[in-house]
Amino acid sequence: MEPTIALAGNPNSGKTTLFNALTGARQHVGNYPGVTVEKKEGTYISNGCKMHIVDLPGTYSLTAYSLEEVVARDFLVNSKPRVVIDIVDASNLERNLYLAIQFLEMGIPVCIALNMIDVAQRRGIEINTQKLATLLGVPVVPTIARNGQGKRELMETAAQIAQQGKELRPLKISYGDDVDQALVEMEAAITAADFLTDTYRARWIALKYMENDEQIMAIGARVNPALAATLTARVRKVSLHLQETLDTYPEAMIADQRYGYIKSILKQGVIQRHYDQNRLYSSDRIDRVLTNRFIGPLIMLAVIAGLYHFTFTYSKTPVGWLESFFGWLGDFMSAHLPDGLLKSLLISGVIDGVGGVIGFVPLIMYMFFGISILEDSGYLARVAFMLDRVFRTFGLHGSSVMAFIVSGGIAGGCAVPGVMATRTLKSPRERLATLLTVPFMNCGAKLPLFALLTATFFAKHEAAIMFAITVGAWGGALLVAKFLRVTVIKGASTPFVMELPPYRWPTFKGLAIHTWERTWQYIKKAGTVILGISILLWAMMTYPGLPASKLQAYAQRRAAEISAFPSAAVLELEAGAKSVRLSAAAQQLKQRLAAIDAHQAEARLRNSLAGRIGIALESVSRWAGFDWRTNIALIGGFAAKEVVVSTLGTAYSLGAVDPEASVSLSQTLAQDPFWTPLLAVGLIVFTMFYSPCFVSVVCISRESGSWKWGAFSVAFNTLLAFSLATLIFQVGSAMGFLAK
Repeated sequence: MEPTIALAGNPNSGKTTLFNALTGARQHVGNYPGVTVEKKEGTYISNGCKMHIVDLPGTYSLTAYSLEEVVARDFLVNSKPRVVIDIVDASNLERNLYLAIQFLEMGIPVCIALNMIDVAQRRGIEINTQKLATLLGVPVVPTIARNGQGKRELMETAAQIAQQGKELRPLKISYGDDVDQALVEMEAAITAADFLTDTYRARWIALKYMENDEQIMAIGARVNPALAATLTARVRKVSLHLQETLDTYPEAMIADQRYGYIKSILKQGVIQRHYDQNRLYSSDRIDRVLTNRFIGPLIMLAVIAGLYHFTFTYSKTPVGWLESFFGWLGDFMSAHLPDGLLKSLLISGVIDGVGGVIGFVPLIMYMFFGISILEDSGYLARVAFMLDRVFRTFGLHGSSVMAFIVSGGIAGGCAVPGVMATRTLKSPRERLATLLTVPFMNCGAKLPLFALLTATFFAKHEAAIMFAITVGAWGGALLVAKFLRVTVIKGASTPFVMELPPYRWPTFKGLAIHTWERTWQYIKKAGTVILGISILLWAMMTYPGLPASKLQAYAQRRAAEISAFPSAAVLELEAGAKSVRLSAAAQQLKQRLAAIDAHQAEARLRNSLAGRIGIALESVSRWAGFDWRTNIALIGGFAAKEVVVSTLGTAYSLGAVDPEASVSLSQTLAQDPFWTPLLAVGLIVFTMFYSPCFVSVVCISRESGSWKWGAFSVAFNTLLAFSLATLIFQVGSAMGFLAK
């Protein structure tokens, strides 16, 4: 059986880059059981050696401050990997070794990957790896993850540790007389009562109580309430004493002593600094420009605008190829399938529905590729740093920035992981305000509709319109956050501290993997969730159909029209020879029959379940300019935003004169007199702000601890979106703006 190797490390330490270098295409992504934290696993194969690699979530600590830390710690304790490779940023050694020290305190077999050694050298930092390995008592291997340097040596070292299977003696650090004495007493009580020792070491459990680790304390309270209360009381006694004597508390004392231990190691000839004042390409010198208070935001806006220009300019051709393909596929199905419900389902429900979403895969791929460049280079962290000043003005925390970006703050994200990302926020009020506003971001699910409408009505200004949509989403989210923070979620903001990673040249392999992972998630969603919803909505737009009396009436109208024309014209039309030009009489008959068919198709759609719902809502939605077809699509968007485009495609296909005609949805909307640029703007704004998708609502409810906040998000967001769309449509109509 292949040994399990866990990759751990701080965020931005190059851990994911190393994982991609080790596993390549032999990897898959899922979620840890019961949580939404991403789980990456893969296989490393070299010279007959095969190892199972697990990429743990990036963490700074093993104390349960965030869900990522809990997940990483639980995996280490429960799965017991043979070796933990701790990826350490060589240019920020003191900060990164804090996690390594905690691994050593747990007694876990560790191998240090001293990553980005080239960055450290450019900063004038020279590290004696042999000395560091001797002082820590574990192997240290220099690596450069982005080009694979040191990869083989690292895995050979890990394989040796796994084969030896030696139990590592836990590291013991002195935390001062007061804390040390309490730890000894608590460790003895824990050992005597066999308190959680089947899973954890006694001293480590005592340390977790000293650090007020909520997860361990909750488990302890369930297993042995009496002893848990005794341990908590002992910690409280030490805490009061430390506050009186040193004006500190156990958790801070433990952190200070760990950093002191790290400094004592580094001062023993481990690090030598050779400062080079002419470091032209150093991160610090670059940041003087890119994070400048005045120039930085302008550069950031230019980068985002450039991202949209790149996406729309270069994705236009492959998007056209896919549109042509689905048009050909529709014609093929139309020619080879007999008339009936199956033909209608495949053409209107699947091809026109799902095909409309799949058609935007190239655009999504280009967008994700651009975002991966910003993320892997380290610039995305600078965006969060610069936006912190703005966020504090609106009552949010700087850490909220990453939740907004993950949700699609630049474009292409998803509200679900954005909501989950709020777990890192300590303040409940800031956390609640953030998770209620992240759904306003332009997630990947909204992009197909935005792309469709901008390409149809603003073809010459696509990048500018998408840039304006992004600014509008951010502005709306911040204003709503400010409103919430001064009304229903009052409270002061907390300070923000963030570590900026060094700039790096992204590797093509890393960019390709990140782009494909995200694009594949989009494709899978289109082939599963959106396909299912499209079929359901097709059924709602097909049944119950027209009653027999109305069908007979339409048949009689057709018969009456046919009988009014000469038999020669009827025979000519029935022959349907496309190579022969129709006579004037046959052409006139064709137009009259087409008008009857169009009226019948629209009547059938209106009489369907979805049509009845859409028509019932028209009395309200008409204030925003939305008709019953648009209402059907927006109702489908409550399940998943991608469905808005697929439902529009299905609705216009089922209500068309010739449902099998290969006309794209963009052409259909452009030719429909009902659709105007003004209506398109109103629909964009409504989609931007209205209710989150169903999965996001569930996540908001779980993260907030109450379904009332999920219901609040649905009601408040939809009311806000409808009010804005109504304002745009009514004012624009009165002033004659954006008429067709």
